[in-house]
Amino acid sequence: MAGDPAADAGRMSTSGTAPRTTSPLRQLGPNWYAAVMGTAIVASAGAALPVRPPGLRGACEAVWALSAVALAVLLVARAVHWARHPDQARRHLGDPAVAPFYGCAAMALLAVGGATLSVGSAVIGTGAAVAADAVLWTAGTVTGLAAAAGIPYLMVTRHRIEPGQASPVWLLPVVAPMVSAALGPALVPHLPSGQWQAAMVLACYALFGMSLLATLLILPAVFARLIHHGPLPLALTPALFLVLGPLGQSTTAVGNLADAAQGALPAPYAHAAAPFAVLYGTPVMGFALLWLVLAAAMVLRAFRQGMGFAMTWWAFTFPIGTCVTGAAALSRHTGLHALTWLSVGLYALLVTAWAVAAARTAHGLVSGRLLAAPRPAPQPLPAVRVRTT
Repeated sequence: MAGDPAADAGRMSTSGTAPRTTSPLRQLGPNWYAAVMGTAIVASAGAALPVRPPGLRGACEAVWALSAVALAVLLVARAVHWARHPDQARRHLGDPAVAPFYGCAAMALLAVGGATLSVGSAVIGTGAAVAADAVLWTAGTVTGLAAAAGIPYLMVTRHRIEPGQASPVWLLPVVAPMVSAALGPALVPHLPSGQWQAAMVLACYALFGMSLLATLLILPAVFARLIHHGPLPLALTPALFLVLGPLGQSTTAVGNLADAAQGALPAPYAHAAAPFAVLYGTPVMGFALLWLVLAAAMVLRAFRQGMGFAMTWWAFTFPIGTCVTGAAALSRHTGLHALTWLSVGLYALLVTAWAVAAARTAHGLVSGRLLAAPRPAPQPLPAVRVRTT
């Protein structure tokens, strides 16, 4: 996903000169969590599909294992980054183009936790999967709430944002609670009945509400920026797909909460949850498809103008994955075959996007390009005066 609008997001820096050290970890920003999110959603979205083609389960388990390993490695690497390069870490927090990516850390924890329960339970056992998901969901939710409140606070008090700089990246911190709302219901059956289950369901509805309203504050600013200031920079164009995240994830959340509400909430509210899931999710999914067409057209335009690979390409994965799970939830509640095939088509798009982004990222890591220090800004040549006689 995106970082600096004018450069590859995998090589974020707020300085125009090369850093004092060549350590690759110095350039490791929070945007790298997007790769973990985008990998985990391939597994969990595959498990959510209404159809079960042969070999899908085994493939999802392999991708889940890859996401879990990637999360563990990245958590250690980021801890080392903070310990050895605290100045760069503080610059990331002070950079309005980079700070929103701290929302990705929360969503990576949540995504791997959710995939562990939905896919990994067949590998490690239900008890271990529930325990792992409970830990990761709690850690991800706390981290997400801190990002959802803390990053906007920094944007207001410390960042200097000029008119026309609104970015879809701003959605990342405020979408994290929506991911908690979508994945929390899976833990409800494993909680004690009564107060515990009811509290979990209502807490997820509260997380859904805070994220939805915050998203509604940001989306108009993003669209106004596009209308008044034109397309995003080429490297940042894939970030337009981030708008799909809150749309697909909120549809997934209300669908999952409708399932969890049965038996957890009193009858009037439990009965109302399923109709709300359909009446909310259907128009939101319609808008998501409209935005998908717009974003795809903008990306095609950027390709024609020479857009190369950047870590922003991971924006093609997790947001599309949330649309897969959203369409699958609507299919489950309505029984419409059209929604089933919509989820399958979106999943094929997700797998393709993930394969391309993963291959290009692996190549960039092997070559060292993605973690290379940014090049110094070119210095202008001194002016030469020519005497005339």
